[in-house]
Amino acid sequence: MDSLCCFNAACFQNIGVHSSYSSGKGRSHEGQIKYGFNLVKGKADHPMEDYHVAKFEQIEGHELGLFAIYDGHLGDSVPAYLQKHLFANILKEEEFWTDPNRSISNAYERTDQTILSQSSNLGRGGSTAVTAILINCQRLWVANLGDSRAVLSRDGQAIQMTTDHEPNTERDSIENRGGFVLNMPGDVPRVNGQLAVSRAFGDKSLKSHLRSDPDIQDTNIDISTDILILASDGLWKVMANQEAVDIARRIRDPQKAAKKLTAEALKRDSKDDISCIVVRFRG
Repeated sequence: MDSLCCFNAACFQNIGVHSSYSSGKGRSHEGQIKYGFNLVKGKADHPMEDYHVAKFEQIEGHELGLFAIYDGHLGDSVPAYLQKHLFANILKEEEFWTDPNRSISNAYERTDQTILSQSSNLGRGGSTAVTAILINCQRLWVANLGDSRAVLSRDGQAIQMTTDHEPNTERDSIENRGGFVLNMPGDVPRVNGQLAVSRAFGDKSLKSHLRSDPDIQDTNIDISTDILILASDGLWKVMANQEAVDIARRIRDPQKAAKKLTAEALKRDSKDDISCIVVRFRG
């Protein structure tokens, strides 16, 4: 955001290792759902600030697919914290199995409050987030803050499951909180001239003007559902949703599909870190 090669074909311990490059794949317990991921550092002169989660876990007799992209800014402390804690906080919610929507929303906001309350500089930086929880391979819950995005494919048709939280689209909210949106010539709109998203984790200095409540969508996974793509804005700045779906569907191995998407974004001169997870539900 303008703001060690890891491979493990087993599905239960495939969580991201932070470096300038990370790639891997796995599958659900029964093997019918496969995933792959690829993260590459952008051209900006700072350390890699993207983190991810991609794994399946068995919890209380349920199989959960847990997938996330965390796109950090002003350092990597917040995305690293989210990688370790956000899903755990969601699953700690007492109502998770009966009310996933409320549990996800509560956990997002409580996690943000914890980040901001740390005595260290943890909350100085920030991070966008897009998370997907697949319950028993049948129900999908997607949530996001910022401009990382999840796109679902049904019979090849791209469906955006997230809302891009951009300063111009949430200008009223920012101004009602005492902030402003600055449009500099040749640059993207920024909150108080600084941040290119209107919702994020962390960002202590701007938090009074930002929101940390996620947008949440859910859907059934049926026979028409073929692909889910989660990616940071390093991909979406240079590629349309349908383009990404068309590329991913042509490649049966989801890790190779994720690599192809990140390579194409680099070819199109994306400057940001580029992180991508592809989940293939069938075929």
